[in-house]
Amino acid sequence: MRGVDRALRFLDLLFSACFLLISLPITILVVAAILITSGTPIFYRGKRVGRSGRVFSMIKFRTLRRGAESRLGPYLGPELVERTRAEFTPIGRWLRATQLDEIPQFLNVLRGDMSLVGPRPIRPRFFEELAEQIPAYWQRLVVRPGLTGFAQVRKGYATSWAEKLAHDLEYIADRSVWLYLRTLVATGWRVLRQSLRGLARPRA
Repeated sequence: MRGVDRALRFLDLLFSACFLLISLPITILVVAAILITSGTPIFYRGKRVGRSGRVFSMIKFRTLRRGAESRLGPYLGPELVERTRAEFTPIGRWLRATQLDEIPQFLNVLRGDMSLVGPRPIRPRFFEELAEQIPAYWQRLVVRPGLTGFAQVRKGYATSWAEKLAHDLEYIADRSVWLYLRTLVATGWRVLRQSLRGLARPRA
């Protein structure tokens, strides 16, 4: 798998650099909108568990009010989604709905914290809980966490953690350049549809 992983890393660097360059005008507009509507900080930095258990700071555009993560800390799953609705900044719901808040994660990919495709990164506290509940959960740490993944393309947010893990482990076992590219295309199509719905009616 070393040759495959080297090829995927090269594609991560190539695609991420190109996307950040192309999206620069949108990034500037988003930064200005955040500053005007809710001030600083512009970015959200959250601790996430990466490959081999290394903890890193995942970067996103801030969509929640200051201190929201501490207020949402104890919650996981659908309850977290429900409580998040009350924490959005004036444009946070729209950024989340169009997934523009995810753009800074391409910097995580360039730094080597993440890949474009892999299991979605999770907070250390939740990882510990899930590793106790699902003994095989640690196996997702074999690869870098992804900006998108098999579980996100195939299933929705409400899917059980065990089922998401099964899809993640399938990708890890079968990962290839073809599967990587196919997942990116499927994600692009899904993001486009969700973004169009978000422009019409923003959702959490």
